[in-house]
Amino acid sequence: MTPATYATINLDAIKHNIKKIRDYAPQAKIMAVIKANAYGHGLLRIAKALKDVDAVAVARINEAIILRNADFNKRIILLEGFVYKEELHDLIQYDLDVVVHSLHQIDILEKYEGEHDISIWLKQDTGMNRLGLKPIEFKLAYQRLLACLHVNKPISLMTHFSCADNTKSTTTLEQIKLFTESVKNYPGKKSLANSAGIIAWPDSISDWVRPGLILYGVSPFIDRTAIELGLKPVMSLYSRLISVKNINQGEAVGYSETWVSTKKTKIGVVAIGYGDGYPRYTKTGTPVLVNGKRVPLIGRVSMDMITVDLNDQVDAKSGDPVILWGDGLPVEEIAKYADTIPYTLLCGITQRVELKQI
Repeated sequence: MTPATYATINLDAIKHNIKKIRDYAPQAKIMAVIKANAYGHGLLRIAKALKDVDAVAVARINEAIILRNADFNKRIILLEGFVYKEELHDLIQYDLDVVVHSLHQIDILEKYEGEHDISIWLKQDTGMNRLGLKPIEFKLAYQRLLACLHVNKPISLMTHFSCADNTKSTTTLEQIKLFTESVKNYPGKKSLANSAGIIAWPDSISDWVRPGLILYGVSPFIDRTAIELGLKPVMSLYSRLISVKNINQGEAVGYSETWVSTKKTKIGVVAIGYGDGYPRYTKTGTPVLVNGKRVPLIGRVSMDMITVDLNDQVDAKSGDPVILWGDGLPVEEIAKYADTIPYTLLCGITQRVELKQI
């Protein structure tokens, strides 16, 4: 039976996007970010498609373990690092690189008395003020790690941008300058550029780049779509009309009567809602593709259904196909109507939505 709501995952689009990343950063190695179930696309499915990258990055240890248990043998970087000394066992057992972002972690590494060496990415906080060491601490941390017997040398170095998606801000240039000057005499490999950095800030491209959103064919910028950047969407979200009816002028549609018809209107009910991951606060007027043509969402999004205005689709009928985002309808556009960012839409797809690989 065909599911009412499903998403397709286009692995050829992944390959295309990796090639595009190579065009932007031809000399850099690629660390593909596949945390959060590969941004909702399926961790193992995406990992197996990443034959042309040099490493992957995940946020948490369980994601890395899933990959290793599936015989994934590329380099894996653990972005959130570790907190307890007992976690070093997993880092070693599963052959993981780990990000060191605090002096607490270095305290643990200095006391490690095992037989195995650990690969480190030392993270500098250049203004994100989240994970990472401030420049003064960073220098001390680097020296301490050099003295650790079981830390692989040279030590790799990284930072993270706070607003690289804002090309009018000078913050990213300031972060690049701070990091570059801080590590210019350190021999380890460097990594600065995230998705926005790869495209908009060429000075951030160093030994490694860390594409996340653009890997999945989504723009990190509010003023440019993925299509304009030469990227292809990997995920497309589909449903179907399950009811078509006519209502009269003055009739309301959906919960709380947030939309009232101003004329006789043909409406369609689509089998998708916030129970599938379609955001509840998406506004009236949000575009939806019915039979490949745009129609506006009307009324509140409910758990299992949305309603659309079909006055411009007089021949629409129950069973007709619907696209919520992806092929022909950028997820970036839907995110704007929902007052959110594309990441939340991609990561928010729920388990009842079947993911189909194409």
